Amino acid sequence: MYMSSNRQKEKEETEKLKATLPTEAEKKQIEDLAAEKNKEVRENINITLDETKSSVHKTTEEAKKQVPQFTKAMNEYQEESIEATRDIAENFLESQKQVINSYQSLWVPYMENVQNTYWSYWASPNRMTENYTRAVSNITDSTIAATRLTNNFMLASMESWKTTMQHARNNAIEFSRLNANYAKTYQNAVRDSLRDYQRE
Repeated sequence: MYMSSNRQKEKEETEKLKATLPTEAEKKQIEDLAAEKNKEVRENINITLDETKSSVHKTTEEAKKQVPQFTKAMNEYQEESIEATRDIAENFLESQKQVINSYQSLWVPYMENVQNTYWSYWASPNRMTENYTRAVSNITDSTIAATRLTNNFMLASMESWKTTMQHARNNAIEFSRLNANYAKTYQNAVRDSLRDYQRE
């Protein structure tokens, strides 16, 4: 008798439990609501991502519009540095010409007299002036070469930056592709697991 009362209680509890479980129609309604909610969430996510994509596109277009300004600024910088180098060289050469002319007008007669008396050819004022002029010319050439090297270095750095940005772009595309593949694989695995769970 004790066993039959236990069975009776189990049967009653099972009936109560069945009464609390949703019916097939309620299950269908819950699934439809969940599917509708998932669809709404996906649409909101897609809208947000599309808005972000549009914002990125707008920002990059604005940045592209600024490229001519940057190019113009870079050209102006190079032209200005070349002009400044030329002005420096010309001013330096002009001042050296004046120094040499002053030096020659004052000291040449005296030095030629001394040279004829005591010194050899290498110490003559003409020879000293010639050596000094060569030194000035070398300094000027070096300044111009240094400016040219600086400009070449800047252009090489810009080219290197361009290559770096291309690699970053390619890597970002590849990471995005991998991320999307991972998400699809995860989605399929979860879907398969749910399908297997529902079969049981």
